[in-house]
Amino acid sequence: QVQLVESGGGLVQAGGSLRLSCAASGRTFSSYAMGWFRQAPGEEREFVAGISWSGRSAYYADSVKGRFTLSRDNAKNTVYLQMNSLKPEDTAVYYCAAAPGSSYPPTRPVGYDYWGQGTQVTVSS
Repeated sequence: QVQLVESGGGLVQAGGSLRLSCAASGRTFSSYAMGWFRQAPGEEREFVAGISWSGRSAYYADSVKGRFTLSRDNAKNTVYLQMNSLKPEDTAVYYCAAAPGSSYPPTRPVGYDYWGQGTQVTVSS
């Protein structure tokens, strides 16, 4: 079993930055694709970004391209989501997820087997 714990969320003004971390324990996830999702109240959980098992390929939702950067440190079993130029519409609970056996990150939640508890990101106007 893999345990995922997100951290780094908080309250930030529009235009500010946050870095989210997702630490994995239990088993290595170096061979797992990783994804970040977010869910705002009353909305479906949506794909934000994903990274291949190697960390060499990252994918982003159109809404965050150019603002968010996903990276992976397999030696630390940790993935990071650097969020810059934050907008109020980025406000949501952010979740990291692991997809064992997948080289590239699925864009649907059903493609992931392990999930973190979520961390709240609130962007004020």
